Amino acid sequence: MTQVTTQALLGCIADDFTGATDLANMLVRGGMRTVQTIGVPAAGTRIEADALVVALKSRTIPAEEAVAQSLAALEWLRAQGCRQFLFKYCSTFDSTDKGNIGPVADALLDALKDDFTIACPAFPENGRTIYRGNLFVGDVLLNESGMENHPLTPMTDPNLVRVLQRQTKSKVGLIRYDVIAKGADAVREKIAALRAEGVRLAIADAVSDADLYVLGDACAALTLITGGSGIALGLPKNFGQLADVEHAADLPKIEGQAVVLAGSASKATNAQVAEWRASKPGFRVDPMALSRGEPVVEQAIAFAKEHAGQPVLIYATSSPDEVKAVQKELGVEKAGHLVEEALASIARGLRDLGVRKFVVAGGETSGAVVQALDVKSLRIGPQIDPGVPATQSIGASSDEAPLALALKSGNFGTTDFFAKALKSLDGTA
Repeated sequence: MTQVTTQALLGCIADDFTGATDLANMLVRGGMRTVQTIGVPAAGTRIEADALVVALKSRTIPAEEAVAQSLAALEWLRAQGCRQFLFKYCSTFDSTDKGNIGPVADALLDALKDDFTIACPAFPENGRTIYRGNLFVGDVLLNESGMENHPLTPMTDPNLVRVLQRQTKSKVGLIRYDVIAKGADAVREKIAALRAEGVRLAIADAVSDADLYVLGDACAALTLITGGSGIALGLPKNFGQLADVEHAADLPKIEGQAVVLAGSASKATNAQVAEWRASKPGFRVDPMALSRGEPVVEQAIAFAKEHAGQPVLIYATSSPDEVKAVQKELGVEKAGHLVEEALASIARGLRDLGVRKFVVAGGETSGAVVQALDVKSLRIGPQIDPGVPATQSIGASSDEAPLALALKSGNFGTTDFFAKALKSLDGTA
Protein backbone atom coordinates (compact mmCIF):
# COMPACT_ATOMS: atom_id res chain seq x y z
CA MET A 1 0.00 0.00 0.00
CA THR A 2 1.37 3.39 -1.02
CA GLN A 3 1.89 5.78 1.86
CA VAL A 4 1.02 9.45 1.17
CA THR A 5 2.73 11.58 3.81
CA THR A 6 1.81 15.07 4.92
CA GLN A 7 4.53 15.09 7.56
CA ALA A 8 8.09 13.88 7.56
CA LEU A 9 8.99 10.32 8.46
CA LEU A 10 12.76 10.63 8.92
CA GLY A 11 14.49 13.62 10.50
CA CYS A 12 18.21 14.08 9.93
CA ILE A 13 20.85 16.34 11.47
CA ALA A 14 24.08 16.77 9.49
CA ASP A 15 27.23 18.39 10.84
CA ASP A 16 28.16 20.09 7.56
CA PHE A 17 26.42 21.24 4.38
CA THR A 18 27.95 18.91 1.79
CA GLY A 19 27.46 15.98 4.15
CA ALA A 20 23.80 16.92 4.42
CA THR A 21 23.48 16.96 0.64
CA ASP A 22 25.29 13.64 0.40
CA LEU A 23 22.81 12.14 2.87
CA ALA A 24 19.82 13.67 1.07
CA ASN A 25 21.11 12.13 -2.15
CA MET A 26 20.99 8.68 -0.57
CA LEU A 27 17.43 9.19 0.65
CA VAL A 28 16.23 10.37 -2.76
CA ARG A 29 17.83 7.31 -4.33
CA GLY A 30 15.76 5.28 -1.90
CA GLY A 31 12.59 6.98 -3.14
CA MET A 32 12.10 9.49 -0.33
CA ARG A 33 11.07 13.02 -1.31
CA THR A 34 13.75 14.97 0.50
CA VAL A 35 14.27 18.61 1.44
CA GLN A 36 17.47 19.93 2.99
CA THR A 37 17.31 23.05 5.14
CA ILE A 38 20.26 25.36 5.70
CA GLY A 39 20.36 25.68 9.44
CA VAL A 40 17.39 25.19 11.74
CA PRO A 41 14.19 26.71 10.29
CA ALA A 42 12.14 29.12 12.36
CA ALA A 43 9.73 27.58 14.84
CA GLY A 44 6.42 26.88 13.20
CA THR A 45 7.90 26.38 9.72
CA ARG A 46 6.27 23.37 8.06
CA ILE A 47 7.83 21.49 5.15
CA GLU A 48 6.14 18.59 3.40
CA ALA A 49 8.54 15.80 2.49
CA ASP A 50 9.26 12.19 3.39
CA ALA A 51 12.66 13.09 4.81
CA LEU A 52 14.05 16.34 6.18
CA VAL A 53 17.77 17.04 6.51
CA VAL A 54 18.89 19.96 8.66
CA ALA A 55 22.34 21.08 7.55
CA LEU A 56 24.46 22.56 10.33
CA LYS A 57 28.02 23.88 10.24
CA SER A 58 28.94 22.21 13.51
CA ARG A 59 31.74 19.77 12.71
CA THR A 60 34.62 21.87 13.97
CA ILE A 61 32.99 24.38 16.33
CA PRO A 62 33.30 23.97 20.14
CA ALA A 63 31.50 20.82 21.31
CA GLU A 64 29.02 22.69 23.52
CA GLU A 65 27.94 24.82 20.55
CA ALA A 66 27.59 21.75 18.33
CA VAL A 67 25.40 20.12 20.99
CA ALA A 68 23.20 23.21 21.31
CA GLN A 69 22.70 23.50 17.55
CA SER A 70 21.98 19.79 17.18
CA LEU A 71 19.40 19.84 19.97
CA ALA A 72 17.69 22.83 18.33
CA ALA A 73 17.54 20.87 15.07
CA LEU A 74 16.12 17.86 16.90
CA GLU A 75 13.41 19.98 18.50
CA TRP A 76 12.32 21.34 15.10
CA LEU A 77 12.36 17.87 13.51
CA ARG A 78 10.28 16.42 16.33
CA ALA A 79 7.74 19.18 15.74
CA GLN A 80 7.54 18.00 12.10
CA GLY A 81 6.34 14.61 13.34
CA CYS A 82 9.44 12.59 12.41
CA ARG A 83 9.40 8.96 13.58
CA GLN A 84 13.15 8.30 13.51
CA PHE A 85 16.24 10.49 13.65
CA LEU A 86 19.68 10.27 12.05
CA PHE A 87 22.80 12.18 13.10
CA LYS A 88 25.06 12.35 10.05
CA TYR A 89 28.81 13.03 10.08
CA CYS A 90 31.66 12.47 7.64
CA SER A 91 32.52 9.05 6.22
CA THR A 92 36.07 9.64 7.47
CA PHE A 93 34.74 10.29 11.01
CA ASP A 94 36.24 13.81 11.01
CA SER A 95 36.52 14.82 14.66
CA THR A 96 38.94 15.41 17.51
CA ASP A 97 39.33 13.88 20.95
CA LYS A 98 37.03 16.64 22.27
CA GLY A 99 34.25 15.85 19.80
CA ASN A 100 32.01 16.55 18.20
CA ILE A 101 30.57 13.15 17.30
CA GLY A 102 30.51 11.68 20.81
CA PRO A 103 29.10 14.73 22.63
CA VAL A 104 26.34 15.27 20.06
CA ALA A 105 25.35 11.59 20.00
CA ASP A 106 25.18 11.56 23.82
CA ALA A 107 23.05 14.71 23.90
CA LEU A 108 20.63 13.43 21.26
CA LEU A 109 20.19 10.12 23.11
CA ASP A 110 19.53 12.01 26.32
CA ALA A 111 16.96 14.28 24.66
CA LEU A 112 15.19 11.28 23.11
CA LYS A 113 15.35 9.39 26.43
CA ASP A 114 16.99 6.43 24.72
CA ASP A 115 19.94 4.29 25.78
CA PHE A 116 21.56 2.93 22.61
CA THR A 117 22.59 3.81 19.08
CA ILE A 118 25.09 2.70 16.47
CA ALA A 119 27.89 4.69 14.82
CA CYS A 120 28.63 3.66 11.23
CA PRO A 121 30.35 6.13 8.89
CA ALA A 122 30.94 3.46 6.21
CA PHE A 123 30.29 4.41 2.57
CA PRO A 124 31.59 1.48 0.47
CA GLU A 125 30.59 3.10 -2.83
CA ASN A 126 33.14 5.81 -2.07
CA GLY A 127 35.73 3.45 -0.63
CA ARG A 128 34.98 3.97 3.09
CA THR A 129 34.67 0.60 4.83
CA ILE A 130 34.89 -0.54 8.46
CA TYR A 131 36.43 -3.90 9.43
CA ARG A 132 36.87 -4.98 13.07
CA GLY A 133 36.25 -1.37 14.05
CA ASN A 134 38.99 0.02 11.81
CA LEU A 135 38.10 2.55 9.11
CA PHE A 136 39.63 2.12 5.66
CA VAL A 137 39.72 4.68 2.85
CA GLY A 138 40.16 2.59 -0.25
CA ASP A 139 42.91 0.08 0.48
CA VAL A 140 44.60 2.01 3.28
CA LEU A 141 43.78 2.73 6.89
CA LEU A 142 42.28 6.11 7.74
CA ASN A 143 45.54 7.39 9.24
CA GLU A 144 47.40 6.61 5.98
CA SER A 145 44.81 8.12 3.63
CA GLY A 146 45.82 11.78 3.75
CA MET A 147 43.27 12.48 6.48
CA GLU A 148 46.14 12.49 8.97
CA ASN A 149 47.06 15.86 7.40
CA HIS A 150 43.61 17.44 7.68
CA PRO A 151 44.15 21.03 8.92
CA LEU A 152 41.23 20.97 11.40
CA THR A 153 40.51 17.33 12.21
CA PRO A 154 43.66 15.26 11.62
CA MET A 155 42.70 11.58 11.85
CA THR A 156 45.69 9.67 13.21
CA ASP A 157 43.93 6.62 14.68
CA PRO A 158 41.95 4.28 12.37
CA ASN A 159 40.25 2.39 15.21
CA LEU A 160 36.87 4.04 15.63
CA VAL A 161 36.09 2.32 18.92
CA ARG A 162 39.12 4.04 20.43
CA VAL A 163 38.43 7.34 18.67
CA LEU A 164 34.81 7.48 19.82
CA GLN A 165 35.61 6.32 23.35
CA ARG A 166 37.94 9.32 23.75
CA GLN A 167 35.01 11.63 22.93
CA THR A 168 32.34 10.23 25.24
CA LYS A 169 31.71 9.06 28.79
CA SER A 170 29.35 6.41 27.38
CA LYS A 171 30.66 2.87 27.00
CA VAL A 172 31.54 2.14 23.36
CA GLY A 173 31.20 -1.31 21.81
CA LEU A 174 31.52 -3.00 18.42
CA ILE A 175 29.13 -4.87 16.12
CA ARG A 176 31.53 -6.94 14.02
CA TYR A 177 31.29 -7.93 10.38
CA ASP A 178 30.75 -11.62 11.24
CA VAL A 179 27.59 -10.76 13.20
CA ILE A 180 26.31 -8.54 10.38
CA ALA A 181 26.96 -11.33 7.87
CA LYS A 182 24.38 -13.46 9.72
CA GLY A 183 21.60 -10.95 9.05
CA ALA A 184 19.35 -8.43 10.79
CA ASP A 185 18.13 -10.82 13.51
CA ALA A 186 21.71 -11.53 14.59
CA VAL A 187 22.44 -7.81 14.73
CA ARG A 188 19.33 -7.22 16.86
CA GLU A 189 20.52 -9.94 19.23
CA LYS A 190 23.95 -8.31 19.41
CA ILE A 191 22.37 -4.93 20.16
CA ALA A 192 20.40 -6.50 23.02
CA ALA A 193 23.60 -8.07 24.39
CA LEU A 194 25.53 -4.80 24.16
CA ARG A 195 22.73 -2.97 25.94
CA ALA A 196 22.88 -5.53 28.73
CA GLU A 197 26.61 -4.85 29.05
CA GLY A 198 25.96 -1.13 29.46
CA VAL A 199 27.15 -0.17 25.99
CA ARG A 200 25.45 2.99 24.76
CA LEU A 201 27.29 3.61 21.49
CA ALA A 202 28.49 0.84 19.16
CA ILE A 203 30.68 1.12 16.09
CA ALA A 204 29.19 -1.07 13.35
CA ASP A 205 31.39 -2.75 10.74
CA ALA A 206 30.38 -2.50 7.08
CA VAL A 207 32.41 -3.62 4.08
CA SER A 208 29.64 -3.59 1.46
CA ASP A 209 26.30 -2.00 0.68
CA ALA A 210 24.70 -5.29 1.67
CA ASP A 211 25.96 -4.74 5.22
CA LEU A 212 24.35 -1.30 5.29
CA TYR A 213 21.00 -2.73 4.22
CA VAL A 214 21.25 -5.31 7.02
CA LEU A 215 22.03 -2.57 9.53
CA GLY A 216 19.13 -0.46 8.28
CA ASP A 217 16.74 -3.35 8.83
CA ALA A 218 18.22 -4.24 12.23
CA CYS A 219 18.01 -0.64 13.44
CA ALA A 220 14.43 0.03 12.31
CA ALA A 221 13.25 0.20 15.93
CA LEU A 222 16.03 2.52 17.13
CA THR A 223 14.92 6.11 17.74
CA LEU A 224 18.36 7.45 16.82
CA ILE A 225 20.94 6.24 14.32
CA THR A 226 24.33 7.88 13.72
CA GLY A 227 26.67 7.47 10.80
CA GLY A 228 27.72 8.60 7.37
CA SER A 229 25.39 8.92 4.42
CA GLY A 230 25.83 5.25 3.57
CA ILE A 231 23.78 4.13 6.56
CA ALA A 232 20.77 5.80 4.91
CA LEU A 233 20.73 3.15 2.17
CA GLY A 234 18.72 0.74 4.28
CA LEU A 235 16.36 3.21 5.96
CA PRO A 236 13.70 4.17 3.36
CA LYS A 237 12.23 0.66 3.14
CA ASN A 238 11.51 0.76 6.88
CA PHE A 239 8.76 3.32 6.23
CA GLY A 240 6.68 1.22 3.83
CA GLN A 241 5.78 1.99 0.22
CA LEU A 242 6.42 5.68 -0.40
CA ALA A 243 4.17 7.89 -2.50
CA ASP A 244 6.34 9.33 -5.27
CA VAL A 245 9.33 7.03 -5.68
CA GLU A 246 9.66 7.43 -9.47
CA HIS A 247 9.76 11.24 -9.36
CA ALA A 248 11.54 11.85 -6.07
CA ALA A 249 14.62 13.26 -7.86
CA ASP A 250 12.88 15.38 -10.52
CA LEU A 251 14.01 19.03 -10.77
CA PRO A 252 12.89 21.77 -13.20
CA LYS A 253 15.49 23.30 -15.54
CA ILE A 254 17.18 26.57 -14.52
CA GLU A 255 18.71 28.93 -17.08
CA GLY A 256 21.69 31.20 -16.46
CA GLN A 257 25.46 31.44 -16.12
CA ALA A 258 27.54 28.95 -14.13
CA VAL A 259 30.65 29.07 -11.92
CA VAL A 260 32.81 26.55 -10.04
CA LEU A 261 34.09 27.57 -6.59
CA ALA A 262 36.68 25.36 -4.86
CA GLY A 263 38.01 25.84 -1.35
CA SER A 264 38.89 22.29 -0.31
CA ALA A 265 42.54 21.25 -0.02
CA SER A 266 41.75 17.52 -0.34
CA LYS A 267 43.51 15.20 -2.77
CA ALA A 268 40.34 14.74 -4.82
CA THR A 269 39.67 18.46 -5.19
CA ASN A 270 43.31 19.17 -6.03
CA ALA A 271 43.06 16.64 -8.86
CA GLN A 272 39.76 18.14 -10.04
CA VAL A 273 41.24 21.64 -10.08
CA ALA A 274 44.27 20.40 -12.04
CA GLU A 275 42.01 18.66 -14.56
CA TRP A 276 39.99 21.84 -15.11
CA ARG A 277 42.99 24.16 -15.38
CA ALA A 278 44.58 21.99 -18.05
CA SER A 279 42.09 23.33 -20.60
CA LYS A 280 39.73 25.86 -19.00
CA PRO A 281 40.02 29.27 -17.31
CA GLY A 282 40.70 29.51 -13.60
CA PHE A 283 41.44 32.21 -11.04
CA ARG A 284 43.33 31.46 -7.82
CA VAL A 285 42.32 33.10 -4.56
CA ASP A 286 45.56 33.69 -2.67
CA PRO A 287 45.05 33.83 1.12
CA MET A 288 48.28 35.82 1.57
CA ALA A 289 46.99 38.45 -0.87
CA LEU A 290 43.73 38.52 1.07
CA SER A 291 45.66 39.08 4.31
CA ARG A 292 47.45 42.05 2.71
CA GLY A 293 44.10 43.63 1.86
CA GLU A 294 44.44 43.23 -1.90
CA PRO A 295 41.15 43.38 -3.89
CA VAL A 296 41.08 39.66 -4.61
CA VAL A 297 37.28 39.40 -4.52
CA GLU A 298 36.88 42.18 -7.06
CA GLN A 299 39.59 40.66 -9.25
CA ALA A 300 37.86 37.27 -9.22
CA ILE A 301 34.50 38.77 -10.18
CA ALA A 302 36.16 40.77 -12.97
CA PHE A 303 37.83 37.55 -14.20
CA ALA A 304 34.44 35.84 -14.40
CA LYS A 305 32.97 38.81 -16.30
CA GLU A 306 35.86 38.68 -18.78
CA HIS A 307 34.91 35.07 -19.54
CA ALA A 308 31.16 35.67 -19.76
CA GLY A 309 29.43 32.94 -21.71
CA GLN A 310 31.59 30.14 -20.32
CA PRO A 311 31.90 28.74 -16.81
CA VAL A 312 35.08 29.56 -14.90
CA LEU A 313 36.80 28.06 -11.89
CA ILE A 314 37.62 30.28 -8.92
CA TYR A 315 39.68 28.31 -6.44
CA ALA A 316 41.70 28.53 -3.26
CA THR A 317 42.70 24.88 -3.39
CA SER A 318 46.35 24.25 -2.46
CA SER A 319 48.66 21.36 -1.69
CA PRO A 320 49.02 20.22 1.95
CA ASP A 321 52.46 21.87 2.15
CA GLU A 322 51.12 25.17 0.83
CA VAL A 323 48.22 25.02 3.31
CA LYS A 324 50.62 24.42 6.20
CA ALA A 325 52.83 27.33 5.11
CA VAL A 326 49.86 29.72 5.01
CA GLN A 327 48.57 28.47 8.34
CA LYS A 328 51.98 28.95 9.90
CA GLU A 329 52.03 32.53 8.67
CA LEU A 330 48.42 33.49 9.38
CA GLY A 331 47.16 30.92 11.87
CA VAL A 332 44.75 28.06 11.12
CA GLU A 333 41.54 29.88 12.00
CA LYS A 334 42.39 33.13 10.22
CA ALA A 335 43.57 31.40 7.06
CA GLY A 336 40.39 29.35 6.77
CA HIS A 337 38.16 32.32 7.58
CA LEU A 338 39.81 34.54 4.96
CA VAL A 339 39.28 32.00 2.21
CA GLU A 340 35.71 31.13 3.18
CA GLU A 341 34.74 34.79 3.46
CA ALA A 342 36.32 35.61 0.09
CA LEU A 343 34.62 32.75 -1.78
CA ALA A 344 31.31 33.62 -0.14
CA SER A 345 31.66 37.26 -1.24
CA ILE A 346 32.57 36.17 -4.77
CA ALA A 347 29.51 33.91 -4.91
CA ARG A 348 27.26 36.74 -3.76
CA GLY A 349 28.76 39.14 -6.32
CA LEU A 350 28.35 36.66 -9.16
CA ARG A 351 24.77 35.90 -8.10
CA ASP A 352 24.03 39.62 -8.34
CA LEU A 353 25.49 39.59 -11.87
CA GLY A 354 23.10 36.83 -12.96
CA VAL A 355 24.98 33.61 -12.22
CA ARG A 356 22.38 30.97 -11.35
CA LYS A 357 24.42 27.74 -11.28
CA PHE A 358 27.06 27.05 -8.64
CA VAL A 359 29.33 24.02 -8.29
CA VAL A 360 31.07 24.24 -4.91
CA ALA A 361 33.88 22.00 -3.63
CA GLY A 362 34.51 21.65 0.10
CA GLY A 363 32.21 21.32 3.10
CA GLU A 364 33.26 24.53 4.86
CA THR A 365 33.26 26.40 1.55
CA SER A 366 29.79 25.12 0.67
CA GLY A 367 28.48 26.24 4.03
CA ALA A 368 29.88 29.73 3.58
CA VAL A 369 28.56 30.00 0.01
CA VAL A 370 24.98 28.89 0.68
CA GLN A 371 24.79 31.27 3.63
CA ALA A 372 26.09 34.11 1.50
CA LEU A 373 23.51 33.32 -1.19
CA ASP A 374 20.76 33.35 1.45
CA VAL A 375 19.68 29.82 0.57
CA LYS A 376 17.25 28.54 3.19
CA SER A 377 16.43 25.09 1.82
CA LEU A 378 17.23 22.77 -1.09
CA ARG A 379 15.21 20.32 -3.12
CA ILE A 380 17.37 17.26 -3.84
CA GLY A 381 17.70 15.96 -7.40
CA PRO A 382 19.58 13.23 -9.28
CA GLN A 383 23.04 11.98 -8.38
CA ILE A 384 26.07 13.41 -10.19
CA ASP A 385 28.70 11.25 -8.50
CA PRO A 386 28.39 9.01 -5.44
CA GLY A 387 27.43 11.25 -2.55
CA VAL A 388 26.84 14.35 -4.66
CA PRO A 389 23.42 15.20 -6.14
CA ALA A 390 22.19 18.15 -8.15
CA THR A 391 20.05 20.44 -6.01
CA GLN A 392 17.83 23.49 -6.37
CA SER A 393 17.18 26.23 -3.85
CA ILE A 394 13.70 26.85 -2.57
CA GLY A 395 13.07 30.56 -2.07
CA ALA A 396 16.69 31.56 -2.58
CA SER A 397 18.01 35.14 -2.31
CA SER A 398 16.09 38.36 -2.08
CA ASP A 399 14.37 38.04 -5.45
CA GLU A 400 13.35 34.42 -4.82
CA ALA A 401 14.98 33.32 -8.11
CA PRO A 402 15.91 29.65 -7.72
CA LEU A 403 19.54 28.58 -7.96
CA ALA A 404 21.00 25.29 -9.16
CA LEU A 405 23.76 24.00 -6.89
CA ALA A 406 26.09 21.03 -6.63
CA LEU A 407 27.72 20.96 -3.19
CA LYS A 408 30.64 18.54 -3.02
CA SER A 409 32.55 17.24 -0.03
CA GLY A 410 36.25 17.83 -0.63
CA ASN A 411 37.17 14.15 -0.96
CA PHE A 412 34.29 13.20 -3.27
CA GLY A 413 33.93 13.04 -7.03
CA THR A 414 35.89 11.79 -10.03
CA THR A 415 38.68 13.86 -11.57
CA ASP A 416 36.28 15.32 -14.17
CA PHE A 417 33.61 16.09 -11.57
CA PHE A 418 33.37 19.81 -12.31
CA ALA A 419 32.48 19.24 -15.96
CA LYS A 420 29.99 16.50 -15.07
CA ALA A 421 28.35 18.69 -12.43
CA LEU A 422 27.90 21.57 -14.84
CA LYS A 423 26.28 19.26 -17.39
CA SER A 424 23.94 17.95 -14.72
CA LEU A 425 22.95 21.44 -13.60
CA ASP A 426 22.36 22.30 -17.27
CA GLY A 427 20.08 19.29 -17.58
CA THR A 428 22.30 17.76 -20.28
CA ALA A 429 23.99 14.99 -18.29
